[in-house]
Amino acid sequence: MARSRGRKALAWLGVAAGLVAALAAAFAVVVQVRHDRTFDAPEPPLRASRDPAVIERGRYLAFGPAHCASCHAPGDRAQAAMSASSVEEYQAILGRLDGVPLTGGFAYASPLGTLHFPNITPDPATGIGRYTDGQLARMLRHGIRPNGQAAFPVMEYQNISDEDVIALLSFMRSQEPVHNPVPDHELTFMGKAVKAFLVRPLGPEGTPPATSPPEAPTIERGEYLANRVAQCAGCHTRRNMVDFSLTGPRLAGGSELEEDWAPHLVFAPPNLTPDPETGHIVRWSEDEFVARFRAGTRVLGTPMDWELFSRMSETDLRAIYRYLMSLEPVRNETGPIVRPRA
Repeated sequence: MARSRGRKALAWLGVAAGLVAALAAAFAVVVQVRHDRTFDAPEPPLRASRDPAVIERGRYLAFGPAHCASCHAPGDRAQAAMSASSVEEYQAILGRLDGVPLTGGFAYASPLGTLHFPNITPDPATGIGRYTDGQLARMLRHGIRPNGQAAFPVMEYQNISDEDVIALLSFMRSQEPVHNPVPDHELTFMGKAVKAFLVRPLGPEGTPPATSPPEAPTIERGEYLANRVAQCAGCHTRRNMVDFSLTGPRLAGGSELEEDWAPHLVFAPPNLTPDPETGHIVRWSEDEFVARFRAGTRVLGTPMDWELFSRMSETDLRAIYRYLMSLEPVRNETGPIVRPRA
């Protein structure tokens, strides 16, 4: 009798193992089918301009508050910066970014796979010259790539004004075309699973404004820059690291960030609200805030794009400070900004 029960138990274990294997195989098939699914959204009727003032506005955004150059800089320049042995060397490398064509090629290794940042010069074979203004505007507005697939949410510009979308398109079109093939993302199975089930287009919240707030040291201008252009909340707010949604109080401190090129350190984006006890900049004067940005990088490996943000106009920096000081204080102790990796 005991031997019979043992055989039945083993049989049931075999059935269970078979079911698990079948489910795993089915899941793998679904991931392979879904990870490159496509989406649809209207192409915004926004077109690039040849107006020098509009192009210059786009250049300011790309190499300043929108920090496009941090990912789309020439890959060899980005890799050299990552290999810098001192803050001074790092600053010298990135200080020469202004004016370089944004040929892409930087490869970022992550648990989801290796993400390759594309060439956004107007080269017709390897850059954005093969895409229409409408396709590029849809990418900025909805996070839908020209091939219809959803982009990973690392470029959250869906709420910038029509005026600034046109400025960015105009600047990108004005660059010297550079032939530089960049491979598509090389995703791990985990990356494909995340893309299959969690990554989806992020459209604008309501109707984006037609124009941006005028460049003036106002709370309105600061709110626009901090939340829609510079994406301060993207790092300084806690995220769900599964679907990348923001979960914590806005700008009250973000999730820990690790950088491969600073393997011994962890970076904790601080609380930017004016809480008198835990707010990081609450004791800074406006002039000190501006001076800190002008100083650029101070810690090698930091994920903050100090060198690009240091190019922002004084007016825009003062606007951001005034906006941050107008926030509702949130008590949230984030600890040392830079600390040893556990």
